[in-house]
Amino acid sequence: MSDIRFERRGAVGLVTLDRPKALNALSHDMVRRMRTALDEWATDPEVAQVVLRGAGERAFCAGGDVRAIWALGRAGRIEEARQFFRDEYALNLAISRYPKPFISLVDGLCFGGGFGLSGHGRFRVAGERVGFAMPEIAIGLYPDVGAGFVLPRLPGWSGIWLGLIGARIGLSDAMALGLYSHHVPAERWDDLVEALAAGDSAGDVLDRFAAVPPLPSLAPLYPFIDRVFAGGSVAAILAALDHAAAGEGIEAEFAALQAQTLRRGSPTAVALAFTHLKRGLGLDLAGCLTEEFRAMSRILAGPDFYEGIRALLIDKDGAPRWQPARLEEVDLAAIDRMFAEPLADELVLPDTAPVTS
Repeated sequence: MSDIRFERRGAVGLVTLDRPKALNALSHDMVRRMRTALDEWATDPEVAQVVLRGAGERAFCAGGDVRAIWALGRAGRIEEARQFFRDEYALNLAISRYPKPFISLVDGLCFGGGFGLSGHGRFRVAGERVGFAMPEIAIGLYPDVGAGFVLPRLPGWSGIWLGLIGARIGLSDAMALGLYSHHVPAERWDDLVEALAAGDSAGDVLDRFAAVPPLPSLAPLYPFIDRVFAGGSVAAILAALDHAAAGEGIEAEFAALQAQTLRRGSPTAVALAFTHLKRGLGLDLAGCLTEEFRAMSRILAGPDFYEGIRALLIDKDGAPRWQPARLEEVDLAAIDRMFAEPLADELVLPDTAPVTS
């Protein structure tokens, strides 16, 4: 059984991520095959628009297949792991530049690599059960797949909060922050696809099917998030959170949870996330992806990713031993160099970046 399916429905090229038991986690083969299909449909006059969806009700895509990457790295097959990110990032950019309407139907969990597939397309449709997060700091990584471009450009300082904490938000807040362009209840998606298959304009169809999302549940906390996460360093953000947590009310409760989550993540990954999100404001998407590949290549040669996966997914003891163990011990100049210093084999992202077979 294939992990990804491609079909033609009238004017639509339909892609279905089909690993529901694995929450549609993205494998290298899925990345390659999706890129091949998109390249073919880009020049097919009978395909007017592309629709991407996930099988099952639990997840659109819960991220890249980090277990597979972990296994490659542990086996010393680092170059194969790096090739996954080369092809994934090239696919992310190709989606952002796709010459035809690209419509993602996102319901259930959308983490990490799932955002890379959906977050850069022209139309991003959220179902009522969508759960967005970039939770990479928990496994020794940081928000990649172009998150360094998107998150810092969200309203206020919400993107810094999302990327640094790995917070999960639902439909109402994801819509309010602009992560999705339309809300269409999932029960109407079959009819939506049929209307697109008939050749109707994607914008017109989505406007016709769109429903008004609920008011953002976290709206009372947005001003607090903006005040705290505008801090110029992780240390300043933590100090502000600790100060607020000593008080009372919803802000104190929220602050305590954010501080706890921040301290639980990999200190190196937290520093990477903060640095990348700050640098991303000065880069376009291709520039962010290039820097992400530099940092990811260096992470794969370090300890924290492997320890994070071990603790969370392999041994499941929930007790990662990070190196270093404290935020104060992280060399911030070295963190900056992980993004800034070119590699001997840089990621190349031309408009028609080929997929390695």
